[in-house]
Amino acid sequence: MTAGKFLMVGAGLSGAVIGRHLAEAGHQVQVVDGRDHIGGNCHTARDPATGVLLHVYGPHIFHTDDAEVWDYVNGFARFLPYRNRVKTTAQGQVYSLPVNLHTINQFFGKTLRPEEARAFIAQEQADTSIEDPQSFEDQALRFVGRDLYEAFFKGYTIKQWGVQPAELPASILKRLPLRFNYDDNYFFHKYQGMPEEGYSEMIAKILDHPGITVKLETVFSRDETADFDHVFYSGPLDGYFDYELGRLGYRTLDFEKFTHEGDYQGCAVMNYGDLDVPYTRITEHKHFAPWESHEGSVCYREFSRSAGPGDIPYYPIRQLKEKALLADYVARAEATSGVSFVGRLGTYRYLDMDVTIREALDAARGFLQAQSAGQAIPAFWTAPL
Repeated sequence: MTAGKFLMVGAGLSGAVIGRHLAEAGHQVQVVDGRDHIGGNCHTARDPATGVLLHVYGPHIFHTDDAEVWDYVNGFARFLPYRNRVKTTAQGQVYSLPVNLHTINQFFGKTLRPEEARAFIAQEQADTSIEDPQSFEDQALRFVGRDLYEAFFKGYTIKQWGVQPAELPASILKRLPLRFNYDDNYFFHKYQGMPEEGYSEMIAKILDHPGITVKLETVFSRDETADFDHVFYSGPLDGYFDYELGRLGYRTLDFEKFTHEGDYQGCAVMNYGDLDVPYTRITEHKHFAPWESHEGSVCYREFSRSAGPGDIPYYPIRQLKEKALLADYVARAEATSGVSFVGRLGTYRYLDMDVTIREALDAARGFLQAQSAGQAIPAFWTAPL
């Protein structure tokens, strides 16, 4: 086998996992990233003053039902048990999320048992006149009713997405988290945890291979593609083409960091559902590593807004105008040889970490198989549309 030379644009999960797989197959891999650190938005770092392990770009909790992905990450980090138990402050009280039996009983001042609560929501709260919900708002009203919707979903959604819930598709809320028991674990996956020393340490170990070189603070140029046998690009899809057709829409986050002596809020994540509170949530980062002990605390207030040039893109909007523009960029990408677009930004899709890793493993394996068979290499291993 002749060793190839491959470029990974982005030192996050996609670039690291694909790069590692190709390096283990005997190829030479170069990873570049415009930031001064690896890990992308999963980057973690110790706060120098308190020692708290910070999720620098907001919290990332690992959860999956994919046994192979779980085994993969545990091969590079020690994962410790972690359950994401989110609270929300709404209408002057603190409630448990996702909406569960405790939330329902507390909110309505009742002591309902599971089947009683199920009947109460279905018969007295849900708007059954909405037969085929088309918007986020319709979906919420149909399944939980106006009271719960306005307390826990409406204000938060407006702040998070910058539009009225009636303008968002119902698909965002299709799998509405509503439980008729006292389970307050935000996720329902079989495997849940946190890497003991953070995601950046884990990704550093994935990249630790003699066939991989990493260059940070390095801006990728399309002119470099000729120097490599193939490029895996995990940056913004529209950015690869210098935004020639226009910019895809994203929401970005601003963080207001503050410190506190002791325990500030008693939980890792506190949402704020009321519209008159400008931030969506406060995260207290020492609670993401409950096996550690810190006297001081570091918290972030999160503010969501539209991403502009120079902002870090977080959440793809994917409304009608974005989907039309996305189709144009997909067509251009598919007409471009020598590059595959991967990851959240490269495919303009919101991806959890486990799905990102799954798709990266599949892309690396598919690439090696196609290369061996002399087959064409696709621009996308997972269709963005």
